[in-house]
Amino acid sequence: RVAAVSTQSTGSSGINAEYGGRKYDMMPDDAGKGDMLEMLIQDQRMQLGKISYSADFENLKEGFITKLGIFLERLAKFMVKPFLFGEKVTYVDILAYEYLDQIRALTPESFVGEVAAYMDRVAALPNIKEWLASEGCTNKTYTINSPKAPGWPGFPKSE
Repeated sequence: RVAAVSTQSTGSSGINAEYGGRKYDMMPDDAGKGDMLEMLIQDQRMQLGKISYSADFENLKEGFITKLGIFLERLAKFMVKPFLFGEKVTYVDILAYEYLDQIRALTPESFVGEVAAYMDRVAALPNIKEWLASEGCTNKTYTINSPKAPGWPGFPKSE
């Protein structure tokens, strides 16, 4: 199930992820909380995009990281272990992992404690783990933003 709603299929929009969530019974029990959390995490990713495409990136980066720290603290308090909504992996977990992993590429030092442990739990899911280790995993070959982003293209991590 998780492979069907992997980071490969959710990259274009949250609606694809939600569709997969419905199709593969990966919806949060509380759809309202699921929608809210999805949008909050997506907003963080949009903020990363906003500063990445700014010529003033270096001046905006510190403010982004400060606000991100507050967001991650709140997210840690919201989490019901082991996943965002408890024992069941939802499409929101997969989408959250994708977006948070992109942000983590900019500021890995911001991902500590419960949020880091959550990211590890999602990455350890068998199908996600397989995808991340595969040759097809775009985390290794593509920039997060356009290579021409004036601020931060988000080049892949060098190994």
